[in-house]
This record gives sequence, structure tokens and C-alpha cells, in this order.
Amino acid sequence: MSVKLFDTKEVQDFLKIACGLTYEGGNPRTKEIIHRIVSDLYKTIEDLNITPDEFWAGIAYLNQLGQAQEAGLLSPGLGFDRYLDMRMDAEDEQLGIEGGTPRTIEGPLYVVGAPVEQGFARLDDGTDKDGHTLIMHGTVYGADGQPMPNAKVEVWHCNTKGFYSHFDPTGEQQPFNMRRTIIADENGQYKFRSIVPAGYGCPPDGPTQQLLNELGRHGNRPAHIHFFVTADDHRKLTTQINIDGDPLVNDDFAYATREGLVPPLTEVTDPARIKEEGVEGPFAEITFDIHLTALVEGEDNQIVERPRLVG
Repeated sequence: MSVKLFDTKEVQDFLKIACGLTYEGGNPRTKEIIHRIVSDLYKTIEDLNITPDEFWAGIAYLNQLGQAQEAGLLSPGLGFDRYLDMRMDAEDEQLGIEGGTPRTIEGPLYVVGAPVEQGFARLDDGTDKDGHTLIMHGTVYGADGQPMPNAKVEVWHCNTKGFYSHFDPTGEQQPFNMRRTIIADENGQYKFRSIVPAGYGCPPDGPTQQLLNELGRHGNRPAHIHFFVTADDHRKLTTQINIDGDPLVNDDFAYATREGLVPPLTEVTDPARIKEEGVEGPFAEITFDIHLTALVEGEDNQIVERPRLVG
């Protein structure tokens, strides 16, 4: 039996009371958002005839999600992070902003306070013995197409087990391993040495993967490297590149893959280059130039304020 109550005056008045619309105190914007969300959930209960058992199973799931601290993992898995980027892309189109390196999702594993280096940085500490040496470099360009000296390039990635420092359940990594802030040189160039990261998946027994299983989806990401890039009079760029050749490059559970963000990876075996870079043997190399866009009427409209771990 399907009961239809949502559009009645009793339910609509009740929603206003429950969401604080009839009270003077509180935050008007919060009231507006909560009223819309709760109204949509009431309507979902009615339209899909959600049973009490199903409802309380959902509440239990939210409790599990919070206890596991996986809300920031489920968000990209359900496409919310990508949808926010799609909206920002659409806003740029309306403003007539063209060019620039594509944005893509930040993910939940950035840490504030990475060590700052000038021009070049060694990201890894050498303890990941399975790591294959990576040399990555490029130039940061401004909106006028000219190199940007002193641009700030923040970079972070995981190890060969798919774990990030500060979040590594094995406890093997030191703070800020594979995390650095690089200040571009006088030619706008940045460069770092690290190891090729691995792809990884959601914790197999966690609530995110539990829901993905119900959806018939995997929870895996291709190997990737994250970036924040900032420079005077330009908008902050949040992006990441995928490692070329990873089998999941075009099947990312977090929907972060975008055209222009899969630069070629080259294996370097030339002895002269190996000696020049001061590495022990053949290494992988990625060249990735970064193009920033100008402020919008003097404002950076793509700064995102969100809770982030401070190292």
C-alpha cells in the first residue's frame, strides 16, 4: 500500500517547523538548505515507499560512515566532487574563461604544512624499496602565456602500497613523506624526484565499498599525483594527473580523469641522463606544464574552504 501525504498542508507545515523556518533564531542559509534536503528525503520516502526497516538501515549506515571517517571518500565515489567541478566549469564558460589546465577533484588526503623547497624537491624518503624512481618537471604559465616565477606548486601522492603519509594504517611512513611545496624558479619551472605511485582501492570492509558493492561498482583508483598551484593575480588550480598506462585511467571510481591530465610517462635508460639526474638506474619521467587563469574581477572564485588535516 502506498500512502501519499507529502503535499498535504499538515506535512508542509511540519517541514517548516522541523527545519526552523518558523523560528527567528538560527542561520537563514542553513535553514534553506536543510529544508530542501529534508523535503527531498520525505518525498523520496513517499515516492519509493521506503519502509521503516530500510530507513533505519540507512541511519545505521551513516553512523558506520562517520565512525570510519569515510564521508570524504564516499563523496567522490558518488560523483559529488566531480559534479561540483562540472558546475565550476560551467561557471567559467559563462564568464568566458578559456584555457588553463583542467581542474579536477582534490580528494580527502591533503595535509597542510608540507616542507617548502625552491625549484626542486625530493618527495620520497627512500624507504619504499618497491618504488621505481620518477622525475617529474614542467613550467607554470600565467594567463598571458608567460612563465610564472615563484609560483607555488603543492604536490602529494601515495606509496607503492597505495597509502598516504599521515593516513597510512601500517605506520611505516614518516610525516610528509611524498608531500612537498615547490616554489618555481626564475623561469617558472618546478621539478621533483619521487617514486611512481600505485593505484589503490577503498578499504574492502569499509562502508564506502559496502555501498559500492550494492551498486555493482568497484572502488578503485588509477595511480595519480595531486597538485595545488597558486601564483599572484591568478586563480588557484586544484588538479591531479593520472599515471599513463594504468589500466584504470578511464575507469576511476572517483571520476577524476580528464582530458589533458594523463601526460605521457617515458622510461629513461640513457646512461647520460641517468648520471645527470643522479639516480641509480633507469627511471620514469613525466613532463607536465601547468597553465593558470586570471582572477575574476580581482577575486579567486575557485578557492574551496573545507576541513583539512594540519600536519
